[in-house]
Amino acid sequence: MPQNRPDPVGGLMTGRPQQGPGRAGSRRGLLLLLSGPSGCGKSTLARLLLDRHGRPVGSLERSVSVTTRPPRSGEMDDRDYIFMTARHFADMASRGELLETAELYGHRYGTPRAFVQDRLGQGVDVLLVLDANGRQQLARTHAADLVSIFVLPPSAEELERRLRSRGRDDEPAITRRLEAAREEVAGCELYDYVLVNQNLDVTLDAIDTILRAERLRRERFSLFIDQVARPTGQG
Repeated sequence: MPQNRPDPVGGLMTGRPQQGPGRAGSRRGLLLLLSGPSGCGKSTLARLLLDRHGRPVGSLERSVSVTTRPPRSGEMDDRDYIFMTARHFADMASRGELLETAELYGHRYGTPRAFVQDRLGQGVDVLLVLDANGRQQLARTHAADLVSIFVLPPSAEELERRLRSRGRDDEPAITRRLEAAREEVAGCELYDYVLVNQNLDVTLDAIDTILRAERLRRERFSLFIDQVARPTGQG
């Protein structure tokens, strides 16, 4: 995978931080959302994307979700999820401290509001991996910040093969995930971009291209433009 490629956009895809458009202070951050059925590769893509663009190189951070489910083998608190009791989760939700919430297989998940709003205000982009319901909730409150990407598997057969090869689920669980996948794919027209994950490197490069273009949208520089355009001596 190529490294240290020249890029004028604030150090994106380089081996060192740079100044310029896209760095904190010149624009508001964006919400980069990856969705897709279980087994499409979105979690792997998220990890690889952070390897390329994690702070300080590209000013991209992943929002760690809170959840009421217990940790799985190898998972770490504050890295994979923020694990908490159902009571704690309910208290956060009632106080409006979660941007979106979801319930899956009897457990609740949510995105901490304070972390996301703090990073966006600093000009740091936030990476989220959520389902279609999470995208819909974020679109209601952060439509201007949201860049949504739906990741498709190459085929239904390949998706089933990937689910079985992971060895995580029993047969009923695999059946549930395949049924859920069909429903999720049917709603992918609501997303800004759709990518078929045939090859990880190719898909990752496509997300790079989307991120670079979205970081340069005029709307994200509105405050900076106002400051530059303001007559000398004002403000």
